[in-house]
Amino acid sequence: METLEERLGYRFRDRNLLCAAMIHSSFANEHRGSGLESNERLEFLGDAVLGLVTGEYLFRTHPDAPEGDLTRMRAALVCEESLHEVAEALDLGRYLKLGRGEELGGGRRRPSILADATESVFAAVYLDGGMEPARALIHRVLLERGREEAVESRRRDYKTALQEVVQRKANQVLCYEMIGATGPDHEKVFTCAVQLNGETIGQGSGRSKKEAEQAAAQAALEQIRK
Repeated sequence: METLEERLGYRFRDRNLLCAAMIHSSFANEHRGSGLESNERLEFLGDAVLGLVTGEYLFRTHPDAPEGDLTRMRAALVCEESLHEVAEALDLGRYLKLGRGEELGGGRRRPSILADATESVFAAVYLDGGMEPARALIHRVLLERGREEAVESRRRDYKTALQEVVQRKANQVLCYEMIGATGPDHEKVFTCAVQLNGETIGQGSGRSKKEAEQAAAQAALEQIRK
């Protein structure tokens, strides 16, 4: 835990909080008689702390952005993929306590588990030192301009994002098909469908084939996330 504290740049007064943030439910279930509690409650609190800090950051750094844009930017910054990247940078997987089955199944590298652990760490710091240390940590590991720009750029490239989601399972075939075009030559609107293993999972339209593909990928991502 000392090494992890150094990575976080924060020294705990109650190190048990940090230990608790590393306990996955699979480990707690295998040790029910020991009184161990999983990090799920910490994850719940960490999600709230993260949402507040990120919302405040975006509110101050984008004074002219409407509510819808702020909501979209916050969602992109605090999504599983973004939190997984933070966990990888902090090497949180090394410190997790997992049950045997989860360990054998590659849980130490699973994005959802690592993202949840990241939120749990934010909560542990908040409970141990208050909002200021938690805010400082979140700003340092997540809310810096370069990361925000990278997240925004990736968000715009819906085809790449969809490909990354699909590749989490083996033997998935993703393809795009133009299914229509309307309007005169100088104002054509193209419609595209994206298919996963032969089944349509999203459709979109745009003034170019590339734009239509991006719109279809965006629709597919929204459907998958639902």
